[in-house]
Amino acid sequence: MNNTKLVGSAMALALLGGTLAGCSGGGEAPKAGEAPKAGEAPKTTEKKEDRALHIMAGVIGGKTPEENTLFEKEIERLTGIKTKLDKPASDYDQKLLAAIASGEKFDLLQVSKEKMNLFIEQGILTDLSAQVKGSKTLQDPDVLPTDEWNQVKTKDGKIYGVFTKYQGGTMPIVRNDWLKKLNLQEPKTLDDYYKVLKAFTEQDPDGNGKKDTYGLSIAGSYELQGFFSAAGLKQRYVEKDGKLDVPYSTDAAIPVYEWLNKLYKEGILDPNFATNDTGKMRNLFLADRVGMITYWDAWVGMLNNTRKQQDAKTTFEAKGLPGAVGPNGNYMLRRGDPDVWVVPVNAEHPKTAFEFIEWWHSKDGIVLGSMGIKDNDYTEKDGKYELTKAGQEHAMDHGVPFWYNKKFPNPFGLLPGVKDAQDLLAKYSSLELTPPKWADAEKIINEYMFKAILGEMPAADAVHKMRDQLKAQKLID
Repeated sequence: MNNTKLVGSAMALALLGGTLAGCSGGGEAPKAGEAPKAGEAPKTTEKKEDRALHIMAGVIGGKTPEENTLFEKEIERLTGIKTKLDKPASDYDQKLLAAIASGEKFDLLQVSKEKMNLFIEQGILTDLSAQVKGSKTLQDPDVLPTDEWNQVKTKDGKIYGVFTKYQGGTMPIVRNDWLKKLNLQEPKTLDDYYKVLKAFTEQDPDGNGKKDTYGLSIAGSYELQGFFSAAGLKQRYVEKDGKLDVPYSTDAAIPVYEWLNKLYKEGILDPNFATNDTGKMRNLFLADRVGMITYWDAWVGMLNNTRKQQDAKTTFEAKGLPGAVGPNGNYMLRRGDPDVWVVPVNAEHPKTAFEFIEWWHSKDGIVLGSMGIKDNDYTEKDGKYELTKAGQEHAMDHGVPFWYNKKFPNPFGLLPGVKDAQDLLAKYSSLELTPPKWADAEKIINEYMFKAILGEMPAADAVHKMRDQLKAQKLID
């Protein structure tokens, strides 16, 4: 049994234990030898739920521990709910699993759809279907579009999670100013991408007279959909005739792995790609060390904003691209699985938790999740908002860079480059299929993907080994 399953079993036991313990005091038992009076309902000791919350979140909250404390106070100021917010600085998923397995109780968790599916399978989440259906706020199509609920519904139509934000998608992001400087056209095919990335590596795009740039940096296998688009292959799982498959493990993927290996062998791909996290990748891009990364549409604007804050006269320009054109003449980007609020079955304040979820999609909730904390990140007078220096650095993102609610448009508009990136996603992206067993499949995919890219194994052999192991572990049908 792997660590994830061990931790999952511990979590389920911890949460189940808390639930059973909570049920033991549901009513006042008769005293020894004393029966309830005829026709008299049993007395209960149920007390009114405190308006308090214990929340654990990965990206929602302040940017520093000190600002996290201000974030808690701002929630209380705006809602009257006394809040404790746990926001680990790193390794969120591991710390979340460990905290729950240890028996720590939470009222709300911010999790990915993948984790939500895992927790549903383990029976440790509260079914919110009835509350969502009865919520005037959440059923308002101007607050949350009706069709979006299909993203989070289970096969039997139940809802366990409610969106924390509008989730965008991923794509190649290029230094458009470098394209212009080197008189290069936007790439369309994998061959085009190779020529552009090679030029970024060899033609001194940063102008410092040194060969110290890479064409492409990625964070492991985090986001390669834009390149596998050339083979018409979807990231993660696809389902056909009721059977699950992983397109990256098929023979059609071999040419893409060979293309990536070519970039690695020629020094065009950042050699540390396999151990990069997304922060290292972004920092290379911001530091003029790499000409292209693969990341979220929101970051097109945040990258541009970051450099603008550092130097108002900068020529830096990040731009989203649709990836490589496929065999059918179309592009294939991915729209990411949504992050959601979920309520554990042993939550001590479940009613308050749902009240908070509804509030999160109101104007005040959106302002907090995007702009941040009043008088710290922004000031407001007569309905007009102004970002402070800290707010400008935080780029309108305290966990909610984009939101659904049409009743509150972004008072500052979108950051540079974001609208064009979102338009590409609207045209070319589709949702991922991420069943609970994805984490097990991903380990196998990464192992052989890296062997192929690093040249430790011919791409064809790596793909066949990958597929054999996925089948052996019953991760594909």
